[in-house]
Amino acid sequence: TVKAGEVFDGKMQTFERSDISCEGQTESGSSTAVFLVEAGGTLKNAIIGKNQMEGVHCDNSDCTIDNVWWDDVCEDALSIKGGTASSVSTVTGGGARSADDKVIQHNGLGSVKIDGFYGEDISKLYRSCGTCGAKARKVSVSNVYVVNPGNAIVTVNKNWNDEATLSN
Repeated sequence: TVKAGEVFDGKMQTFERSDISCEGQTESGSSTAVFLVEAGGTLKNAIIGKNQMEGVHCDNSDCTIDNVWWDDVCEDALSIKGGTASSVSTVTGGGARSADDKVIQHNGLGSVKIDGFYGEDISKLYRSCGTCGAKARKVSVSNVYVVNPGNAIVTVNKNWNDEATLSN
């Protein structure tokens, strides 16, 4: 767990779970994540290996993910939950490959800012929750490069008044 106010620098080492292997799109929650980042915490310079199910969980929004790479995405690379309407989670640099579904799942409130991210063979870079109720979410995506997108770069819910801004 990366606690509030802490920065965990993985020094570009690979992190995975020895007790878990990917089970496709099976939803499993934070107990199968490689990292849990609390609100106000920062995870940087880490590689998430293929032996995992959920990758990284940010369970109260307001997380910073900096130069984190996912070698082989299982269910989700990054799950963002909780927070308030003013919460902001940031993803800067890094990348992901081999995602059958979404890379970033936004179930929480507030905004997600994605900048300088690389994706390869991914179905969706970002997905806002479609079954989490009337909670408008915002995403801004800039300087992102995706090779072989499968479905869409960003999917949001018009019925919940989600907003997406894409640039460069």
